Amino acid sequence: MTFLRKKRVFALLLVCFIVVLFMNSSFIGRKLYPIYFEQEIRQSAAKHHIDPFLIAAIIRVETNYKHHLESKKGALGLMQLMPDTADWIVESTKLEPHAQKDLLEVDVNINLGSWYLSWLQKHYNGNLVYAIAAYNAGQGNVNKWKQNDIWDGTQANINQIPFGETRHYVQRVLYYYEKYTNLYSERWGALPNQNKEALD
Repeated sequence: MTFLRKKRVFALLLVCFIVVLFMNSSFIGRKLYPIYFEQEIRQSAAKHHIDPFLIAAIIRVETNYKHHLESKKGALGLMQLMPDTADWIVESTKLEPHAQKDLLEVDVNINLGSWYLSWLQKHYNGNLVYAIAAYNAGQGNVNKWKQNDIWDGTQANINQIPFGETRHYVQRVLYYYEKYTNLYSERWGALPNQNKEALD
């Protein structure tokens, strides 16, 4: 086989490989939008009755799966929990007590963060967008926006959120939530999007 012919065969095989990859766009999508700590996310999602893809989206935006991070304000771990919030969660539930250093442990952080996210969604009567905003800006701020008709808690009116950081945060979480749902639902056993109605 001549060098030129070998080159053509290689080019043809390369084109075929690329076509196969693009036909399976979910494969490429999962490479671009990976989910790490799948077992811990799924366990906590089932335990606290919350969509696992929402947990994954919060983690992606908070830390991009870097479990050892501590913010300038003192928030710790994958889901960036403040120690005071973690203490309140433990006091409010039957979850295991913890030391502050435990918040850097993946399973502990995801468990507490998932419970808190689930609690926020219930607190806002199933309104997922309010819950995401409160995870970032705090319940006090979101309650004030709600009570004073500053923001109605809809996805369509995210631009009404007074804090630019929170506006951007909510938009990013919703973006990754949709991406993860579309890319992983079938692979994770066709899990229903439990919170989709809360976005309408």
